[in-house]
Amino acid sequence: MTNRAGTEGGVPGYAPEDTARMAGESRKNRARGPFERDRARVLHSSALRRLAAKTQVVQPGVSDFPRTRLTHSLECAQIGRELGQALGCDPDLVEAACLSHDLGHPPFGHNGERALDEAAAECGGFEGNAQSLRLLVRLEGKVIAPDGRSNGLNLTRATLDATVKYPWRRGEGGDTRKFNCYPDDTEVFTWLREGAPSGRTCFEAQVMDWSDDVAYSVHDVEDALHAGLVSMAALRSPVERAEVCRTAADRYCDADPAELDQVLTDLLAEPMWPGELTGDLASLAALKNLTSELIGRFCLAAERATREAHGPGRLTRYHADLVLPRRRCWSAPCSRRSPRTSSCPGRRRWPTRPRSGGRSRSWSPPCAPARPEHSTRSSAPSTRPPPTRPPRCGRSSTRSPRSPTPPPPPCTPGWSAEPGPGPGPGPPGEPGPARVPARFRGTPRFVPAPGRSARPS
Repeated sequence: MTNRAGTEGGVPGYAPEDTARMAGESRKNRARGPFERDRARVLHSSALRRLAAKTQVVQPGVSDFPRTRLTHSLECAQIGRELGQALGCDPDLVEAACLSHDLGHPPFGHNGERALDEAAAECGGFEGNAQSLRLLVRLEGKVIAPDGRSNGLNLTRATLDATVKYPWRRGEGGDTRKFNCYPDDTEVFTWLREGAPSGRTCFEAQVMDWSDDVAYSVHDVEDALHAGLVSMAALRSPVERAEVCRTAADRYCDADPAELDQVLTDLLAEPMWPGELTGDLASLAALKNLTSELIGRFCLAAERATREAHGPGRLTRYHADLVLPRRRCWSAPCSRRSPRTSSCPGRRRWPTRPRSGGRSRSWSPPCAPARPEHSTRSSAPSTRPPPTRPPRCGRSSTRSPRSPTPPPPPCTPGWSAEPGPGPGPGPPGEPGPARVPARFRGTPRFVPAPGRSARPS
């Protein structure tokens, strides 16, 4: 693929080469900017639609409440668009990058990513971020070059560069296994990184990366509280909090546990936290207001610190770095995994996606990796070991006395025998008000375990 493209109309804050495309295209009649076109192409792509069947934390189809990769990407895009616009980025460019950031994620989580990497070792391996780039520049059918090769969505240089979180090829990132370019994609990777400092991500990619952190971590907490996997009492327990802070300090940041505990204590003392979640409209509204407050404070902290460091005006490309205040980073809920004691016995458990090393996901109260005081957003991946998490766990089912089959083991998802407010149990496998507590209305009550039928015996 060669750079046969000219440039499209000027965009404030961006140079003509930022709007260049790998393959030349004629402008359409509609007066849309180059980054508006990029956003529309990603939004209409089949790769984005496929994220609906990819797990975020809870397996798709288990419930209609928790996020999938698609809904997470949409929420990340909304956060990134507003934060980027406040800092002078082109909002369509940042939104397109946020929508694209998980396109190459495997459907089976990070265990699936590692298995695919091993299976494809002879042809370059597999890495979710590199796969995202390949989808954008080759696999999505939109523009075909004169020689018959695909140019994928043929996005602009600036948009492609904004999707790159690990700007190197395999083996060039130090101790990390993360990378953003397969060997076969070196040509387009070299083109999109033309003029970029080695190993550094552009400002829009840093905004996208922070928006991703904020979106998944805040919403993980919301999903966990709604499901009963974490309770407000557990969050406020000094014993629970101390264990979480020890885990976070040991695995995820360079802070002292006592310092983390103080930050978490201060955060939980804010009036935005709801009381006990009962599933009624008032408590659900309080939970939603909590997520709104958390997202707002983490984004506003980054915006203010970045403006203090770089001043007013448009911050784009490689003219600035996103600045994250140290204490705010610690209090940001960046999905650090808590010990198993943070979950609530007897509450509904959702099957979760497996992660690296065969571990399963737990839930945690807010805590995040530390950064130096008013440090810039680093593109260097973490060298910390993968987190440990408890195995998936579900409510045991109770069988009818007529059934000789013993009940499933405690950690096997099965039929819930929780009584409902109605006159009696509904038909097997069909949730309804007679069997489902108010907080789980609309949630499937039977999760078949591997090898079991979809209906209870």
